[in-house]
Amino acid sequence: MPSYELLPPDNFLGLDDEFSSYDQSAALILPIPYEATVSYGQGTREGPRALLYASRQVELYDRELGDEPALRHGIHTLPAIAPASSGPEAMVAAIAACAAEHLASGKLLVGLGGEHTISAGIARAVHAQYSDMIMVQIDAHADLRNEYEGSQYSHACIARRVFDMGVPIVQLGIRSVCREEVELIDAEPEQLHVYFAEDVHAGRHRDELADLVRGRNVFLTIDLDGLDPSLIPATGTPEPGGLYWDQALEIIRTVCHAGRVVAFDCVELAPIAGQHGSEFLAAKLVYKTLSLALATR
Repeated sequence: MPSYELLPPDNFLGLDDEFSSYDQSAALILPIPYEATVSYGQGTREGPRALLYASRQVELYDRELGDEPALRHGIHTLPAIAPASSGPEAMVAAIAACAAEHLASGKLLVGLGGEHTISAGIARAVHAQYSDMIMVQIDAHADLRNEYEGSQYSHACIARRVFDMGVPIVQLGIRSVCREEVELIDAEPEQLHVYFAEDVHAGRHRDELADLVRGRNVFLTIDLDGLDPSLIPATGTPEPGGLYWDQALEIIRTVCHAGRVVAFDCVELAPIAGQHGSEFLAAKLVYKTLSLALATR
């Protein structure tokens, strides 16, 4: 009788059913291949698929935790959300509805973008369930414009929409802003805590970050252009002078230990054909963040 080999399942880390059923999993992966308002490089719609594929190559064992978190906790990959053809505002509403449904389960929700607009929907759902939420944002851009290119739901406005909900925001790695954003940051020091890239490189965020998130429910949004483009060039709007791997992990580790991460996302991966390093880094970063969040819940 001829033998044959099956490929790993099309889910995060290629986990078998035993470790990826909805009921038995502590974490949910929600792919959101949405791209409508990008203003420079394109391709973020392919980000979730590329990240999921690359995740099959990520080792499950975590030396820091001394465990295989995926097998201990279980990770279920949900079907991707279909793009809303009626525009970004409708898409944000759809994402919020889907996210709310799954946040109600008490599981850790992980969004995979797609452009940064998707984060407005997840943040809306988190805020509806956790009124004490705080958003921590790793990013090259402040995303605090009230509107951009005619849309209040552009990828350049996501933090402004969260700000409008009255949610405190901590931003780290910022190195590209406009005058409107600087004026808002200066006017709202109690709600907007911004650590520019040079602040993070100098360690000026360390004494305050843990205090800002301590005891709070956290939505962590990771825009991959927050990392330096020497590490991850596959983003639509790369900026020099970004964070490095250990700096990003230090931030994530601090947030997970001091706060309670109830949801996070990873956005703006725009795969480059023939260069798979970016999607592997993104997949490894998602697994590490997920592992730290579950270990400290």
